Amino acid sequence: MLNHSTAAQRANRVYLKAEDCRIEDLITLCSQTVSKADYPFAAGVQKNVLIYDCPSLLSALSDPVERRALMAEWSDAMRTGPGVVVLKQAEPDLAMLDAASTVFWNLIAEQNRAGSGGGDHFAKPGANDRLWNSLEKHCLADPANFARYYANPFLAAISEAWLGPYYQMTAQLNVVNPGGAAQSPHRDYHLGFQSAAQIERYPRHVQLFSPMLTLQGAIAHVDATIESGPTQLLPFSQAYDAGYLAMGRADFREYFQQYNVQLPLEKGDMLFFSPALLHAAGTNRSTDIRRMVNLFQVSSAYGRAMESVDRTAMVKVLYPVLRAARHDGSLSPDQIANTIAASAEGYSFPTNLDRDPPLGGLAPKTQAALVHEALAGDWEPAALNTALDAQAARKLA
Repeated sequence: MLNHSTAAQRANRVYLKAEDCRIEDLITLCSQTVSKADYPFAAGVQKNVLIYDCPSLLSALSDPVERRALMAEWSDAMRTGPGVVVLKQAEPDLAMLDAASTVFWNLIAEQNRAGSGGGDHFAKPGANDRLWNSLEKHCLADPANFARYYANPFLAAISEAWLGPYYQMTAQLNVVNPGGAAQSPHRDYHLGFQSAAQIERYPRHVQLFSPMLTLQGAIAHVDATIESGPTQLLPFSQAYDAGYLAMGRADFREYFQQYNVQLPLEKGDMLFFSPALLHAAGTNRSTDIRRMVNLFQVSSAYGRAMESVDRTAMVKVLYPVLRAARHDGSLSPDQIANTIAASAEGYSFPTNLDRDPPLGGLAPKTQAALVHEALAGDWEPAALNTALDAQAARKLA
């Protein structure tokens, strides 16, 4: 017989709820102080952020034992430490960086002329100049510059430190223009792009594991003064288990606004942090600095299914069956939803954010959501097929 008390305790342990988030727990975590002694490779600590002097670390990167020790230190800093590090002078070739900036400005101008792009995850659309998939666009526009840019040993080492080998690099350029307002505080990809109601459906272990699948980073293409609004950071907040559920709550946002820290970045500096760290792009209060940073979003090689599946083809043949079952009641709504979950793509990413931007939400519509919409509207199969093909086309690189 079910012991309801035991069952309830287990459910509360496995599933986190937004209503159970306590600001006191976050305050306790964020009241910690980073000790430089715990991070011997670091050059210093500023505002609870670990600072590394990259020129002095080049010899460590070339020695297998020292390299492993440095990567272990970075990994610990991300997971159990402050959750954020700054790599000073990570890219010393400023002429190469300026050439990359020229490539990016040209791509932005081309995008603006075409009226493409748009949408943002945590800021008002149009406030920034966004260049989605700057990785591919950079490579196609200037492969020689791209090769030198991504040959950077520190970018490679810290990516491997967090994700292991064979990681997948993506990047999105962000230019916060003078007067551009701050983003809302948030966590990032994957669960950071879901609503609280969606996040509650994921068990605790998935919420704890999600940050292990991605590394967030950035390289400054200009000197980013405090006035220009460098990233606001809340050290140690990545350690709060329920942080994905808490990031939208007013009390957590108020705490973030009061206690976040910002550090100026010089051209060529890199910033890396756990995607679970509460953060936000700051307000650009300058009159003449277009704060250009290229955002690295490095993903684990393991975030893939075992087999290639043509889900669009599956959905096209299934839809008439599901539509008929909905009409005659041969399958319940829950059974229909289960069938859709087993066949349609239920996640918004990867996608082409130029053609499929996150307008009206944090993520584009999924294939599964499109099928549910079609069933609710009793679309004819041909109408869904057209919508599926259009959706698939938007996702293509």
